[in-house]
Amino acid sequence: MTQRRTAGAAAAWWDALVDRFLDYLAAERGLAANTIRAYSHDLALFGDHLERRGLGGIADVQGSDVVSFLEVLQRRGLSARSRARMFAALRSCFNFLVGEEMVPANPTGDIHLPRLPQQLPRSLAPSEVQQLLTRAPAGAFEERDAAMIELAYATGLRVTELVSLKVNQVNLEASYLTVVGKGGKERAVPIGQFAHDRLVRYLRDVRPLLLRGGASPYLFINRAGRRLSRQGFWQRLRRATLQASVGGRVSPHTLRHAFATHLVEGGADLRAVQMMLGHADIGTTQIYTHVARDHLRGVHRKFHPRA
Repeated sequence: MTQRRTAGAAAAWWDALVDRFLDYLAAERGLAANTIRAYSHDLALFGDHLERRGLGGIADVQGSDVVSFLEVLQRRGLSARSRARMFAALRSCFNFLVGEEMVPANPTGDIHLPRLPQQLPRSLAPSEVQQLLTRAPAGAFEERDAAMIELAYATGLRVTELVSLKVNQVNLEASYLTVVGKGGKERAVPIGQFAHDRLVRYLRDVRPLLLRGGASPYLFINRAGRRLSRQGFWQRLRRATLQASVGGRVSPHTLRHAFATHLVEGGADLRAVQMMLGHADIGTTQIYTHVARDHLRGVHRKFHPRA
């Protein structure tokens, strides 16, 4: 059974229900461990709130309990975005409980939070990407890092997908990757020529040195011959951006956004971008239409004689 991380002395009956929900997320929806931990933390906070209100069972939970919980979070200074995330966790949990016939109705059903302002994620200008990717690597680890960064930008992979890649998921002859994304869903993502050439050099000249005669199914490995971690890649990316004098905070997610932004600015079809990113819903990808509109507006102002 998935064990949740408690935030205090939450009611035992709520703990048991949450454990069932988390097991469902892990076993049937295949969500990542980090995502499940986030759900666990948020639901534990709600369990503490229910205990303070003296509720004796799931049938006692009303919409007013959810509203009071959100009000408590606001008084504690949590941002609207954090409160919306916690509310989404509650709604998903109660939807599951309704589906399992543990509760007759979802107490979050009539609650509607204010619409959050849409925030465009930080991206990189093509010139910044060029600056980052044209550095000359100084050794084996820098060659590995360069291959990872090039591949991340070329494919838009999530950082977990990138560090989890296995050698047998890479088809260099056809220049594409087979990626296992959220929920265990598989998708094919093309590799550009620059990333292809970097991978060829890495697999031929660098990876055997890092393995030191050992073996690993993973594409990108650390000095111990094991899979590079998410945190390990983030640290190496930060080091590379500092060395390349690229300003601002650049995360693995920044490379993913740059991939999508530059495709859309170049005229790529949104459905194709959705497939490559592995978004289940086109609505998630549509944030990039705002990027495209801003880009086109700038082009219009720059080049139209009466703009």
